[in-house]
Amino acid sequence: MEDEAPVIYGLEFQARSLTAQTAETDRIRFLVGTQSLRSENQVHHIDFDDENNVINKNVFLHREGEVWHISSSGFDSSLLATCYNKTSETKSELRSAVWRLPGDVDPSSPADDHSSSHSPLELLCHLDSSEQDVKVIMWHPTGDSQTILGLSEDHIISWDLNVASSSASVTDTITLESKGQPRLTCGRWNPHHTCTQIATANDSTIRGWDLRTKQQVYQMEGAHGQLVRDLDFNPNRQYYLASCGDDCRVKFWDTRNCSEPLKVLSDHSHWVWSVRFNHFHDQLVLTSSSDSRVILNNVVSLSSEPFGHLVEKDDESDSDSLQDRPAEPPSDGVIATYEEHEDSVYAVAWSTADPWVFASLSYDGRLVINRVPRAEKYKILL
Repeated sequence: MEDEAPVIYGLEFQARSLTAQTAETDRIRFLVGTQSLRSENQVHHIDFDDENNVINKNVFLHREGEVWHISSSGFDSSLLATCYNKTSETKSELRSAVWRLPGDVDPSSPADDHSSSHSPLELLCHLDSSEQDVKVIMWHPTGDSQTILGLSEDHIISWDLNVASSSASVTDTITLESKGQPRLTCGRWNPHHTCTQIATANDSTIRGWDLRTKQQVYQMEGAHGQLVRDLDFNPNRQYYLASCGDDCRVKFWDTRNCSEPLKVLSDHSHWVWSVRFNHFHDQLVLTSSSDSRVILNNVVSLSSEPFGHLVEKDDESDSDSLQDRPAEPPSDGVIATYEEHEDSVYAVAWSTADPWVFASLSYDGRLVINRVPRAEKYKILL
């Protein structure tokens, strides 16, 4: 029972931003934004054909500047947002905008097609605010609302997006008050609690905020020994949050008791840039790091299925099924380490269409499509 080989796709430029095409639930699709100071930047729309193990792509021009963050709409698969570096002769600033993929959005070119005629992305609207340097754009987690959140240095900004009129208006701004200079590094919109909470990180501290009251609701002071790089909420357990950082650690928290992490992983040997729960099977957790590795962990002890699937009593009387079933419950540990990258792996993303497929992106422009090992997949399913 051999696993399929990973599929590698090389971008022409350096890159650090990756997202699954969230609203696309039938096809395995990802979006990647490039970082080039000299050339016109691009957004690559990647389609993975898992039956034939090949990648097709469309490349669109992103003429505004180098892409530092990319996110995909949860209600319209053709919409995406980027945070980009807008440079002029006198200054450089981070700006953000919402874009539409042009016309027929089916990626049709094979991965090795290097033609230079690319269409530009269609600008829907700029996300303007009085706050400079918006570094992260977050779409509503469930796709039920056209509200967009942005993080600047010390503010959370809320926009109401009107797709019909191609406009976005600022509806609220939350100032994050804390000692010293907060300088937010990352944030995550909580998909639970009717999507009224957001978690942010500044330096080594994680804070939770209520978007209605604009008040802090929890805090992990010194959550990591160094800078916190990424956050992710367990999609199926409402109080569970994962974090990673420059101390090479991945930590799991219960936001009702912030004094100690529930679990700490120390599998990476350098800064951990990204952590992601699988949306379907939340015991599967991906991390990526500057050690050039992607690690898939089984964190079943904190998952929504800590003992596997519950078995009906009728099934237990079947002696065959008892013999087939493992004697011990599943345990935590590293499932697989993926070493196809040769540079810092800045981002990982699970497919929203196939629970067993994920992508990872390293700074040298290498995108790798990988799968959960078959043996682990069958352990979960059977």
